[in-house]
Amino acid sequence: MATIAIYSLKGGVGKTTLAVNLAWAAATLSSRRTLLWDLDPQAAATFLLGGKERSGNEAQAIFTRDVSPTKLARHSDLDRLDLIAADTSLRALDRVFHELDKKKRLAKLLGELAAAYDRVLLDCPPGLTETSEQVMRAADLIVVPVIPSALAMRAFAEVESHLARRGGKVPLLPVFSMVDRRRKLHAEALAAHDWPVIPAASIIEAMTERRRPVGVFAPRSPGAQAFATLWQTIERRLALKR
Repeated sequence: MATIAIYSLKGGVGKTTLAVNLAWAAATLSSRRTLLWDLDPQAAATFLLGGKERSGNEAQAIFTRDVSPTKLARHSDLDRLDLIAADTSLRALDRVFHELDKKKRLAKLLGELAAAYDRVLLDCPPGLTETSEQVMRAADLIVVPVIPSALAMRAFAEVESHLARRGGKVPLLPVFSMVDRRRKLHAEALAAHDWPVIPAASIIEAMTERRRPVGVFAPRSPGAQAFATLWQTIERRLALKR
């Protein structure tokens, strides 16, 4: 099993869009037994996959009680793709991790999923927090969406520096997100960095209405092709890591 975290210091950069479409690509294009674990209390990934936000504090209970994550994983209506839904109790997840004082709690829970899944994707909340520290210890690869702007590039550099300071060995894969090649700033950023590119496209925005990955309802669109190409890049990176 490999764990791929979709993470960004900033919000609003297309993180959940990446997580949902990459999870679909893993399950459909690579025929992997795939789990998308929604760790963001906004529960956007849960919504986009047609799932229902949990009531109560089930999402947090995975971390605070002896509840195996396999018991809260639910089948989506997409082949080979399961979901652990988010709920508002995850707003307190940073405090939970701090109080537990178990630096590899998330890694341990992910280990319990190894028999059931080939790929686990984590849709992570933004920020450098206790949750992000757990993610950085547990992930095999961290995919970081970056809008081609000065602030987003600065945020990515901060993540790189943070990982370097803590001696982390988990590789980062930056991805340009919401790209409009007609914009000079975007074109200059693409020329300066050979990173995967996800375009800004109305068909991708339509996910919020259809509550489906782009590959389901527009498989031949440039957006769907960009996600498929990115997933191939991720699979190659994982193969090299082993």
